[in-house]
Parts: sequence; C-alpha cells; structure tokens
Amino acid sequence: MAKISRIEPKIPALKKQMKVAAYARVSMETDRLAHSLSAQVSYYNKLIQSNPEWEYAGVYADLGVSGTGTAARSEFLRLIADCEAGRVDIVLTKSISRFARNTVDLLSTVRHLKEIGVEVWFEKERIHSFSGDGELMLSILASFAQEESRNISENCKWGIRKRYQSGEIGVKNKRVFGYSYDGEKYEIVPEEAEAVRLIFERFTSGVPLGEIKSELEAMGIRSWRGYNLSYSHLNYILRNEIYIGDRRYQKCFIEDPIRKKKMKNRGQLSQYYVENDHMAIISREVFDRAQDEISRRAELVNPVYPFTGKIKCGICGCHYTRRSAAVKDRKYVSWFCRAKKEKGVTCRSRNYSEAQLQKICAGLMGMETFDAEAFGEAVKGLTVLPDGSLECCFYGGKVKKWERA
Repeated sequence: MAKISRIEPKIPALKKQMKVAAYARVSMETDRLAHSLSAQVSYYNKLIQSNPEWEYAGVYADLGVSGTGTAARSEFLRLIADCEAGRVDIVLTKSISRFARNTVDLLSTVRHLKEIGVEVWFEKERIHSFSGDGELMLSILASFAQEESRNISENCKWGIRKRYQSGEIGVKNKRVFGYSYDGEKYEIVPEEAEAVRLIFERFTSGVPLGEIKSELEAMGIRSWRGYNLSYSHLNYILRNEIYIGDRRYQKCFIEDPIRKKKMKNRGQLSQYYVENDHMAIISREVFDRAQDEISRRAELVNPVYPFTGKIKCGICGCHYTRRSAAVKDRKYVSWFCRAKKEKGVTCRSRNYSEAQLQKICAGLMGMETFDAEAFGEAVKGLTVLPDGSLECCFYGGKVKKWERA
C-alpha cells in the first residue's frame, strides 16, 4: 500500500536587506561645487532610503579633494574601512571620475572591495563591478578619466604661464618671513624685516650661520609659524630675491598630475623674473654680496673642479672622485672610481691623472690646451670604458671616443 506523508507549507524567508552606501566628491571648494556636493548627498539619501530592499549605510562625501589619489580623501578612506568592517554591501557613486581618476587606484580599490564581497555601482556608465565585463569596462573608462585629469592639469598650467608671461599676478607664496600678503601685494612686517636685515648684515660680515641662528633664538625671533629659524630657513632667506623686491616665478613645477610630486625647476621649464614687484627690505648691493659669500663658503666646503660630476665608471656606474697627494714637494692629482673607496668593493676601472684628462679632453674638443670654462659648457659627461678608453658625450648629442693605446 502506498505511503502518504504530509508536506508542511514553508513560510518564505524575508529577503535580506543589502546595506547600501554612496560616495560623492568634488575637487574644488567653491560655493557652486559645494552646492553640487550637497545635491548629490541629498539625492543618495533619498534614493537609498526609498528602496525597501536596501538598508541605509550612509553617504560619504569629500569636498575640495582631487580624485587622482586616495591619501587626502578622508571620507573615501572611511568608506573603505567601513566596507572592510562589513557595514556596507553596495557602494553607489555618480561616475568613475568621482570615484577615482587614477586608473591604478580605481582598479585596485574595486578589486579589493570585490574580494570582500562589496559591489560598486557606477551610475553614469551603468557598470556594476560584479558583472562579467565590469572590470574590462572600468579599465577602459578609467583610462579616459585619468587622461582627462592630465588635460585639465595642462590647461591650468598653460593659463598660469600665460599670466607669468604677461606680467599679471600669478601664483604667489601668500606668507613669507618679512612680509604679509593682503590678497594683491606684499606688505613689509617691520619686526620680521629687521630680522632679515640682521641676517644679511651678519652673514656678509663673515659670521657663521650657527652663530646667527643662536643670536636670533636669544632675541626671541621666530618664523611666522612660531618656530625657531632653522639652517634651511636661513639659507632660503639669503637666496630669496623677494627681499630686494623681485619675484622669480616657476621655481618648482608638478611633473605628473597623477603623482603630484613637486620638482625643482633646473631648466626643464622657462622661468619668469619680475623686477620691482613690491617694496624691498634690503638693497641689491647687499643681496649680491650675500650671493658672493654663499659661493665663497661653498667652495671652501665642497670645492668644484672641471671634472666634478662629469666622469662616470663604465664598469660599476659610480662617479669618479678627485684625490691629491704631495710627494717630495710635488703635488699629484688623480681621478678614480668612487667605488674603490668602499670597503669590500673592487672595481677594475682605470685611474687617470688630472693632467692626462685635461690633455685628452683638449684633443677631443679640438683645442691645443685645456679650457675649463669651454669644457664645462660643451661636455655633458665622460664615461671610462672597461678597456680604459674614454667616451665623451657633448651637449647636443655628439659623442667622441678616445682610444687607449
């Protein structure tokens, strides 16, 4: 006889609510963009809370922060931390460019969130990171966003340089020791200006920087931030043309808008010098004497010779260094690979006497005698080859070789 059993009805389980958060960002602190950010926050608040399948997990918003990096975006970092803590299942964002303009940051972050079970929805591009082609589309579109960031950066730089060329007010340090800045021009701060004059007067009189620093500390003179003036601060003051009323623009520049690393302009880009930009604290004569004194002291500590920094070892890659010795009242000067000074390091590169180098270089330059100034202007560098020959690279790309006999 057939066996009959009763199957009890199952109560359908309630679908688990997904914890949903949103991320918004604008890159500049202006009233218009602040309003835009506020509108984004209100939109996501309403969107998330109106969906019965979603649990509101918050809206994270960064104001006035670039999307090319993550370190300065405090709300973005807080969002990632909350995702790692299990407080968020889905992240909504307006577009890829709002989430990140750096392709590497975008993909690494999305992959990390994917690994911990958090999905990212990009509304404008209609991409969900959990979808099959999500990462491919993200890679392509993020590259466009990154390139757009580069173009914006280049356009901004172009505008700044045009203002430099026309003599208009460009980007300035708004606070410099000795001056205050009222939004349009520099005004002298009398107490700080007296300290600047003292620094120049003592330095041009031959007083060591350490002694000047101690005097300033004893007098209670501090930087505008409230710190004692350091050696680097004193050096900066002594070299800064701002104290004679002039300004030099584009001393530094940002090479890569993604990494945002500031570099010193050593001739890569044009600089612009503006004379009589504001009231001077010291005279040009005093400033010139200070520059001469800086050079004099530098030569005493680190004397520079025509071959300094110009000779490279073709075996180990180290630069050559100078050594002088006296034997029976005769002075011998030679150049050898710096690696030979290191303990436990052996380099078989050839040594050269300074006189021999001068003779070789004069021949390569087509001169009868060695001219240090002409050598410095014409020769970019020398490489000592493994066989002892010399390869001379000139500015402009021309290369000549001296063969060892």
